[in-house]
Amino acid sequence: MQIRPPILRPGDTIGIVTLGSPLDASIINARIETLQAMGLRVVLGDYVYAQNGFLAGSDSERAADLMRMFLSDEVRLILPARGGVGVVGILPYLDYEAIARSPKWISGYSDITVLLNVLSQFTGLITLHSLLLIDFKLNTPAYNFNQFFEMTSVYAANRVIENPPHMPLISLVNGNVTGTLVGGNLTSFVGTLGTEYEIDTVGKILFLEDTHEPTNTVYRYLLQLKLAGKLDRCAGIIMGQCSNCLTAYNVDYDRLIRTFLVPLGVPLLTNLATGHGEFKAALPIGAMVNMDTYTNKLTVIEPVISL
Repeated sequence: MQIRPPILRPGDTIGIVTLGSPLDASIINARIETLQAMGLRVVLGDYVYAQNGFLAGSDSERAADLMRMFLSDEVRLILPARGGVGVVGILPYLDYEAIARSPKWISGYSDITVLLNVLSQFTGLITLHSLLLIDFKLNTPAYNFNQFFEMTSVYAANRVIENPPHMPLISLVNGNVTGTLVGGNLTSFVGTLGTEYEIDTVGKILFLEDTHEPTNTVYRYLLQLKLAGKLDRCAGIIMGQCSNCLTAYNVDYDRLIRTFLVPLGVPLLTNLATGHGEFKAALPIGAMVNMDTYTNKLTVIEPVISL
């Protein structure tokens, strides 16, 4: 059963947590000022500024911060400071039944996408593949903010996910399929295979993106997903950008997609602006979507917020 988070309104409170790698305090504070200038209130987790090597506090401490935000009557949306590494470590410490009883938006990408999908799978909560706290800065494209606030604040029965005008979606395998949207950062999902937190793709529409990986490494990760049965049993595949991903052995990202994914015969849409790229479409994880590669359209076919 899907659980829709409540609508975000002007003046609502955003809960800030750091769930993976630490972030410099000056950056956190500057981004908080941007949120406040937008008319939103902010509350901070106890370990937002913590640093324990490459982690922001222990796994249990970071999990406790997240649980406090979910259980708070004041907080309407949870915004992680960044991704980084270590988000998977908090998963055993979360109370999923309590989260289901206190639904609210949680947004992010990169390593946060594992959490977004686990929350959707374990509780039915619709989560948001969109902005992190680090993205709330003056030079962030208006497209990104519009996507974020339209998804969290505007009730709509049908919503077409559109790229910026200069970035067309590209169809490589034709099909018209409907299913639950899952996915996010490729590298992060590979790290959960063989655990109880691995992504469920059966009958679902899977989207993937990555950053700073050479194409031979992207190939390795895609092959791992294929061997784990995650690619041939999904209803459709959407490939986002691979930002700053280097060509390896004269094989670039586009060629890799065409030679590896097209032969699977699964409906395939590419060039979606999301994740680590400059432009970030807001994608509701756990919502029902229709992917029509004949018209290059991705449509959320149900409301994703509760009034």
